[in-house]
Amino acid sequence: MSTAPQLVVHRDKELMAQAAAARLITRIVDAQSSRGEASVVLTGGRNGNGLLAALAAAPARDAIDWSRLDLWWGDERFLPEGDPDRNVTQAREALLDAVPLDPKRVHAMPASDGPHGSDVETAAAAYAAELAAAAGPEDHGPVPAFDVLMLGVGPDTHVASLFPELPAVRETERTVVGVHGAPKPPPTRVTLTLPAIRAAREVWLLAAGEDKAEAAAIALSGAGEIQAPAAGAYGRTRTLWLLDAAAASQLPRTLYPPATA
Repeated sequence: MSTAPQLVVHRDKELMAQAAAARLITRIVDAQSSRGEASVVLTGGRNGNGLLAALAAAPARDAIDWSRLDLWWGDERFLPEGDPDRNVTQAREALLDAVPLDPKRVHAMPASDGPHGSDVETAAAAYAAELAAAAGPEDHGPVPAFDVLMLGVGPDTHVASLFPELPAVRETERTVVGVHGAPKPPPTRVTLTLPAIRAAREVWLLAAGEDKAEAAAIALSGAGEIQAPAAGAYGRTRTLWLLDAAAASQLPRTLYPPATA
């Protein structure tokens, strides 16, 4: 069942990144307090990395028990280990190398020079198996019920590596698929599908900058998920759009409260 999106609009992208980082710290600490652990799905790109950098700089980051946090990824560029364009490489640089994570709980997606070689479908299936192994009986299907799953929204409304009209966005069964011919480089990727995304307790969509304004307006106007994948991304208990004023500039003001930071 989809949850109606809530919108929070910040003055600029720096404020948005800091506020989102503070929100994420609170969410992780709450989950760890109630269940002893937490799980978060990271996103790459400008806004995802901006949030991680803000989290690294936040004094409150020490409230998190980093050893009891599972990190997953929404998608990955199918490139060799350590490639600077891989989301995990950028995340390590922005935050992960600076905090005491348990390496066994950092679930990077396979690299193109990993055990599956250049076979992206096998790599995707291996990640799906890793997710399934981490899912408990209380979870809703073959993936864990992530506490927070974050997604950057592309100017074309793509989320993760689910691009408009491509086969991956139409997937209804598998939780992870390989992507061929992505419209932005590199063309070969691994991505969670909409069924996996919707298993999350909370889905947060991040959009900052004027180049995201049209995408946000389309996705929040009732567009179909095949044409606008961001419209199909929602959480089981909460769907949160975190925007800056530029990205919200084409939205009707009735969608969000006027007293926003």
